[in-house]
Amino acid sequence: MNEIRTIKLYSSLSGKKEVFEPIVPGRIGMYVCGPTVYNDVHLGNCRTFVSFDVIYRYLQHIGYKVRYVRNITDVGHLLDDGEDRMSKGARLDQLEPMEVAQKYTVGFHDMMRIFNTHSPSIEPRATGHIPEQIAMVQDIIDRGYGYIKNGSVYFDVIKFAKENPAVYGKLSGRVIDELLAESRENLKNQDEKNHPADFAIWIKASEEHIMRWKSPWSVGFPGWHLECSAMSTKYLGQTFDIHGGGGDLKFPHHENEVAQNFGACGCQPARYWLHANMLLLNGRKMSKSEGNTISPQELFSGDSSFVSKGYSPMVVKFFMLMAHYRSTLDITDDALLAAEKGFRKLMDTNKLLQGMSIDPRDFDGSESDTDRAILQLIDEAYQGMDDDFNTAMALASLNELGSYVNKLANKQIAAGEVAPWVLERLKTVFHTFISDILGLKDETSGDGDDTVDGLMELILDIRGMARAQKDWTTSDKIRDALAEVGIQVKDGKEGVSWSKQ
Repeated sequence: MNEIRTIKLYSSLSGKKEVFEPIVPGRIGMYVCGPTVYNDVHLGNCRTFVSFDVIYRYLQHIGYKVRYVRNITDVGHLLDDGEDRMSKGARLDQLEPMEVAQKYTVGFHDMMRIFNTHSPSIEPRATGHIPEQIAMVQDIIDRGYGYIKNGSVYFDVIKFAKENPAVYGKLSGRVIDELLAESRENLKNQDEKNHPADFAIWIKASEEHIMRWKSPWSVGFPGWHLECSAMSTKYLGQTFDIHGGGGDLKFPHHENEVAQNFGACGCQPARYWLHANMLLLNGRKMSKSEGNTISPQELFSGDSSFVSKGYSPMVVKFFMLMAHYRSTLDITDDALLAAEKGFRKLMDTNKLLQGMSIDPRDFDGSESDTDRAILQLIDEAYQGMDDDFNTAMALASLNELGSYVNKLANKQIAAGEVAPWVLERLKTVFHTFISDILGLKDETSGDGDDTVDGLMELILDIRGMARAQKDWTTSDKIRDALAEVGIQVKDGKEGVSWSKQ
């Protein structure tokens, strides 16, 4: 698609929807905070990355050239007791920190492939950008917002907030007193800091700390917030278009990113900040300590008391896309069962649609009400995506379009009521939304698997020959054998189709 459409984004920075205007016409720089690779990626992270994958796909589809940067955090992310998450993971797994990072980075990439997401344009690691982080710390010190205590460097939040009252707190929407009261960063070194709200941008390593680098201030490691500021600046410039991440990162991580970037260069890092909302499980926030959690693997296998069966990755992804990315999404078994039916219906409709054709001789050359209704729904699908990437609206339009497809197949709409070019437009748009924009694929029919499709075509051809010869015994035997392995054969007016039950 060549036309660049007008889209609106809800930016957390302004707290409202805005017409998106890129810094450089036709080009977009987008940074999304990636995983901390000290354990398996959790389902909430998957929702965030699926959401931003769809955003990436749609921006490319409507004609933008997008540089999508998503980092890997493999150092600097501290727990409340001051221990680095990577070091803790290494200690628990009895591995070197980089073994931990590699193990869970591979696992993260595997999960992203399972959910059929695109790789980002650049995927930098924090440990590969220590010089850039050291340079940014020095810039912050030079501008008067960093101070050194016992080899560690802290960001002076109080000074920054007083000198930039319109900056600190704007992203998270909290007043400065709330931010100061709620700050919990680096509780281990509270006695070193000028104020409890100050956060570390360089941390002096203890003797037992494994991950450590030389710096002008000490042998240590960078603060968690610093890495994203340094890497986004390196690959997208001091100010870029879109910064994304989970809503749980809005404070303190993203608020402190803004402070760091502004403290280093006097400029906002991103013009638009997008945040995905959380997943709930049976109406409650997921929590390991309360036993209210489910992993992607448990959702796929059904090995959890929270679900009655396993659900395929594409069903789970479809379930995620049924809600707007800024809405909370409640995982329940009933909702997943409904999503499974909705996903199967969408895939079956697409398969039916792609096999349709209209004889031009049946068309009288005039535009019908049906043509206008189909074209209107196509436009509404795009309007949904233009409105802050509302996948729920787009799917609703596709579902309505599906009703026209089924009416055509069942002869409830005469072939002459749909112009051949309208049908071709419908086929193209339907497939494009499913495959290219939403990143869904038909697992049950082998969508793209030539071997599976070829075998099924051969089996159905043999069954077709048996039926032509009125060999009903063989025909029924093939149908029943396929049913036993979960494949349903449907004999319709438009021919034979198949799907997984």
